[in-house]
Amino acid sequence: MSSFKTPATSVLANTKKTISIKNLPINLFGSVMGLAGLSLAWHQLSQKMLYASLISDIIGLVAGLVFILLLLGYFTKWIKYPDIVKSEFNHPVIGNFFGTVAIAILLLSVVAAPYSTLLGQTLWIIGSGLTIILTVLVLLRLLSGDQALQNAGPVWLIPGVASLDITVTGAHMPMAWAYQFNLFAIAIGTMAAVTFFNLIFSRLVHQAQMPKGMTPSLMILIAPFEVGFMAYTNFWGQVDSFASLLFYSGLFLFVVLSFKVFRKPAPFSPAWWAISFPIAALSNAALKFGYTQQNSILILLSYFILTFLSITLAIFTFKTLEILLNGKLLSGE
Repeated sequence: MSSFKTPATSVLANTKKTISIKNLPINLFGSVMGLAGLSLAWHQLSQKMLYASLISDIIGLVAGLVFILLLLGYFTKWIKYPDIVKSEFNHPVIGNFFGTVAIAILLLSVVAAPYSTLLGQTLWIIGSGLTIILTVLVLLRLLSGDQALQNAGPVWLIPGVASLDITVTGAHMPMAWAYQFNLFAIAIGTMAAVTFFNLIFSRLVHQAQMPKGMTPSLMILIAPFEVGFMAYTNFWGQVDSFASLLFYSGLFLFVVLSFKVFRKPAPFSPAWWAISFPIAALSNAALKFGYTQQNSILILLSYFILTFLSITLAIFTFKTLEILLNGKLLSGE
């Protein structure tokens, strides 16, 4: 009698067997990028809006905690299943998501800086080093040749855009070598963004559509423009005509791509977090651009984007916790 199992019991047992840390997706680090970017956007409002600083601090703390948990989880996966991690890193699409780890560290360096200058600088140095290493490895892999054009998706931009984030987060680092290093990072990021953007756009036009589950990643196409805007204005300290062109280009793409991403959207999965950082970059750029131009319409637009980002990430957080608790996140579904 004790050995009798109903169909429901058997299904539950099978489901439990499939839940494993080996199924922890690397693209989930995109959640840290989005949350950290949201924290920095709210921080920009701290001089304009009551409690904005507190909201920024809370979101930044959540971003830091999520990063620590994901880092521990993925490190455990690396120790227990090194072949799986190696396979993911060498994958022509999934491998690019390892850049989200480096970008997350760079963004957290800014989040942490108000509390500890040493911690902020240490995280920036670690994130910068990882970014350069990953960029070199990705380029070497691509230059080995025989790459299928259908693999050229927006996620290819992640390692390149990461180089621009070095300057976004470290434009005012006090180290003597930081100025030239930031110029170096802008050069790499610009080269990678221009090269990959054209390649990816050509693939999207001339090849079959990407799988529906990868549709959210289209929003990454706005990142080079908005991250480029932030890198340029942070480093040179001015919002000139060139910076304005970068901002408006990214804004235009956001409007166009929204029809592709949000119309008949794909079911929720960790892949949806891919839209969080590009929109967070747009939100930060819009706030900075609106305040610099002292234009009420642009300021209202920036508030709308920030509100949209805040609601979107709240929904993503809830849905991620939901699939974590019901076992789907770590079941490989």
